Amino acid sequence: MGPWILIAAAAAPLAAAQAAAPPTPPPASAERGVTAYPPSFFADLKPVSAYDMVIRLPGFTFDRGTMVRGLEGAGGNVIIDGHSPLAKNDPLEEILRRIPAGSVERVEVIRGGAPGIDMEGRTVVANVVRRQEAGFRGSAQPYFNAIYDGRFLPGVRFEGQWSLPGGRSAEVSQTFSTGHFPNDEIGDGHRRRFSAAGVRIIDSEVDADSHGHRLQTTGAFATPFMGGQLNLTGTIQFNKGVTEIYDTDRIAGGVEYEKTPNKRGQHEAGARFTRRLSDRVTLDALLFQQFFLQEQRSHFEGPGLTRDFALDRDSGETVGRLQFNITPVAGVKIEAGGEGAFNRLDSQTSLAVNGRPVPLPAGDVKVEELRGNAILRGSWRVNPQLVLEAGGRYEVSRVTSEGDVVLQKSLRFWKPRAALTWSADAKTQVRLRVEREVGQLNFDDFVASPQVASTGVIVAGNPDLTPQQAWVYEAAVERRFWKDGSVVLTYRRFDLTDVVDRAPVFGPGGEILADAPGNIGGGTKTEIAAGLTVPLDRFGLKSAQFKGQVTWRDTRVLDPLTVSNRQISTLHPVDWEAHFSQAIPAWRMSWGLDLLGGIRERVFRLTEIETKKISPYLILFVEYRPAPDLSVRVELNGINFRDAKRIREVYVGPRSMGRLNFTDVRALEWGGDLNVRLRKSFGS
Repeated sequence: MGPWILIAAAAAPLAAAQAAAPPTPPPASAERGVTAYPPSFFADLKPVSAYDMVIRLPGFTFDRGTMVRGLEGAGGNVIIDGHSPLAKNDPLEEILRRIPAGSVERVEVIRGGAPGIDMEGRTVVANVVRRQEAGFRGSAQPYFNAIYDGRFLPGVRFEGQWSLPGGRSAEVSQTFSTGHFPNDEIGDGHRRRFSAAGVRIIDSEVDADSHGHRLQTTGAFATPFMGGQLNLTGTIQFNKGVTEIYDTDRIAGGVEYEKTPNKRGQHEAGARFTRRLSDRVTLDALLFQQFFLQEQRSHFEGPGLTRDFALDRDSGETVGRLQFNITPVAGVKIEAGGEGAFNRLDSQTSLAVNGRPVPLPAGDVKVEELRGNAILRGSWRVNPQLVLEAGGRYEVSRVTSEGDVVLQKSLRFWKPRAALTWSADAKTQVRLRVEREVGQLNFDDFVASPQVASTGVIVAGNPDLTPQQAWVYEAAVERRFWKDGSVVLTYRRFDLTDVVDRAPVFGPGGEILADAPGNIGGGTKTEIAAGLTVPLDRFGLKSAQFKGQVTWRDTRVLDPLTVSNRQISTLHPVDWEAHFSQAIPAWRMSWGLDLLGGIRERVFRLTEIETKKISPYLILFVEYRPAPDLSVRVELNGINFRDAKRIREVYVGPRSMGRLNFTDVRALEWGGDLNVRLRKSFGS
């Protein structure tokens, strides 16, 4: 821990965006699967940041990545100067927003791989290549979010990037926000409860509010070091907030009240060292560490009932990776190395009902995981049209737990992969992939859920989990048309084993005690995705673009209670979104709309089925640049929003008995919000 504190202090709060990476790689040619978009491609749009450029790329769908332990596979599908950002608590979108558009030399879309680029198992990535120019760039960005009901969220962010003599560079960003937070699950609305016979037994008005503040500092430093390049990054973030909910029943006249204060601290620091050892071999070494502290209290009061839930959590992660990138002959690339990680979680949870303690399974646990991952993969560009990739990873881990759950187990997994990218012609590409994916254990599944205070349903933790595995079969066809149009069709099939879902916890006598995450057997997931990018100049809308994507998803798993097939919890049957944008250079502005599709999400618990439904959400925006160094963005969010519902079908005993007790419907009223952001830039 000590060395990382020194790093965090030395690197200008070290917090993480991605530092300036190694020297800019040479442009790759189109026949090598790389399409380069220079600043002139985005000129009409007048982008403010690299993010504005990335979301405009034809045939490319932005993926911010997933929050998993370790570094392998955790990043999104956008890299910066050939490398994934070395950050986990700093969202990829925010990192890209901190890169001024004026400092971008080009944005590349890489399909199937390119020399010197680590695709990290992805078939398509975008690479933001920055200019290597001396000087200073900075900005001040005040903003506010005004909610329809009078809530107000102001904030400000300051950024600076320095290119220093001797090939050094530095970055720093400071964000502070405070006020009343909008939340799709916390807001005013109504709640109605119906008996099994359909009789309304509760009709209540809900007055809910959430407020607090967030402070985040990020920074980075890069310098030549020992014949290579050393990058230091990090994040320091503090969040403090409280949620209060008043639920007044108009039938019985009773009032339910819940208050949940929450404190979080997240800190991370990382270092990356790259060096070219020879004309054919490059070394890439990473070190990364993060800490997460959380303190949460939840107090619930109802007629004749009180519940008090407490959570104290301390977790940490240390990761190291060493990789050699080898080019033995032209067209062949080999990546060999390994990643090691140590993860720990120390969690105490407690529940009291009417002042009396209630035992929680896995309420007091300390979990440690030691994991190693060996990597060997290679790619071969057979000819300008065909790229083959093959390789694999071998993972070994040991998980130990102390406290309420005492266990020790070892896990081993082979993760082979093969992929083919075929460019049938200059505009058509086919991508095939077969891979065995192994999920990572989510430490959130190891501890009890704070929802127990408001719902009374005990959702316990379970440290004795096996990672979910899947054989994945994927086929994608991309066709580019006109000048900047693209259509992509993708099919994926997942054959799943050890599906992680909700499972009953049994007592010593075989009785069911609670609901917890567990491995419930095998299953399947099938996805069909379509993406479309259409430039609209041919339809009379100059400098306009439409982008849309949709994913249909079918999942099946055997329910451990009913012993019948059902969908996998939390996975959406359909996800879709549509985006329109147009630049009007004569007015020095751009405008557009983003329509985010509605979702339906279900969770199958021991004594209830919870369903969340959110209607489509419209964002209308206008961005005006009165001067090259000044921009104003105004967004209207959710003005079309119909509702967000949480439906709880609660049973008497296990739901497999079929004895419905009541149905609880919580609806959120939302009239939209106004977001205004001002950005003033400084420097060259």
